[in-house]
Amino acid sequence: MSTSKRNPAGSHAPRSEPGSTPNARSASRDEPSAGPRAAGPGDAPSNGPLAGLRVLELGQLIAGPFAARMMADFGADVIKVEPPARHGQPGGDPLRKWRKLHPDDPSGTSLWWSVQARNKRSVTVDMKAPAGQRIVRELAARADIVIENFRPGALEKWGLGYEALAADNPGLILVRLSGYGQSGPYRDRPGFGAIAESMGGMRYVTGFPDRPPVRMNLSIGDSLAALHAVIGALMALHHRAATGLGQVVDVALYEAVFNMMESTLPEFDRYGIVRERTGTNLTGIVPSNTYPTADGRHIVIGGNGDSIFKRLMRAIDRPDLADDPALASNAGRAGRADEIDGAIAAWTSRHTLDEGLEAMARAEVPSGRIYSVADMVSDPQYQARQMIERVPLADGTPLAMPAVVPKLSDTPGGTRWAGPDLGAHTAEVLEGLGYDREAIDALRRDGVV
Repeated sequence: MSTSKRNPAGSHAPRSEPGSTPNARSASRDEPSAGPRAAGPGDAPSNGPLAGLRVLELGQLIAGPFAARMMADFGADVIKVEPPARHGQPGGDPLRKWRKLHPDDPSGTSLWWSVQARNKRSVTVDMKAPAGQRIVRELAARADIVIENFRPGALEKWGLGYEALAADNPGLILVRLSGYGQSGPYRDRPGFGAIAESMGGMRYVTGFPDRPPVRMNLSIGDSLAALHAVIGALMALHHRAATGLGQVVDVALYEAVFNMMESTLPEFDRYGIVRERTGTNLTGIVPSNTYPTADGRHIVIGGNGDSIFKRLMRAIDRPDLADDPALASNAGRAGRADEIDGAIAAWTSRHTLDEGLEAMARAEVPSGRIYSVADMVSDPQYQARQMIERVPLADGTPLAMPAVVPKLSDTPGGTRWAGPDLGAHTAEVLEGLGYDREAIDALRRDGVV
């Protein structure tokens, strides 16, 4: 197979030496980029804080792609590598087919994909083929960050491990997400977010004490890992700016969940206490619960601040509890949680949800309704902060999706286009690497791209 390039000079341009410049990547900005930015529906120049950052995404499904999406939302140029269609298989990230599909899309692409892959460029590459591995190495040589969430050892099997990639790019940061991390006796086990939520402790404390543990109806374990991955990548970038050196960011899904488990470990260490499921309340924080209303709905009230508790008790006509010195602090209230929750529930049960919310607002007590997605899209707070974006798809029809968060005052980022078609940017990216049309056509014929 011929994969000759036209004018490949500079494809492995010299890197700056570690420590030679405050930003090790600055000396390499003269290298040819992997193609021009692809225009997409709603495309606009990025003004995000990560503009100019090059990210190569080798992941699929949730954890790795969500981390890359966060970076793309804030201006990074994210090139997403996906397997090409071959042997009757559709190719692409499996997330393209998950959950509800676009009703008018003959290719059957999922709505979720349009969000998860927004602001990214899609390139098809068979990473199991030697020619595909060469393409990935060339892309990694130009990247600031590579994100992957394969099982540990997969990249090494393909000749794409950190040592191999860093040989061409000493400043490269490799972000690795996996169920159990890159070390330890469980490293080779397959792991998904559901397993991480269980091993990390979240499932054990979620639900009612007389029922089996339950899960949130979202892949929260994957998303928590993705956020930790972004944090780790940005810290590694800061370190590289001082030293010129990249490193590996190792994110285990179960550890990301475990990191959210608050005081459960020190309480077990000192008192032997195992926190159990408590339904709708929060252990040791009183009052903070969900209460029934007269119209068959529920109100969430958080009255656990000392002064807030007093205002709450007066709002529900219980000045006796407001003035009880034994309840002046959370420590005292925690021992009488059932009594306090019962008093609040007795009051909320006599009032509608709206009446309860109005009373809590007057008393300046944190409270809220339990929102469905239908509530979100019509809520004035969501609207005022422009949290529901309508992003045009390739056919011009708009799709609602969450806006970019957090909100930065000067460099806010934004959605420039929805998730692209499979391989929409393959040719332009390969041309940016120096491949000519003949070489690209040969790669397509051989199923490499």
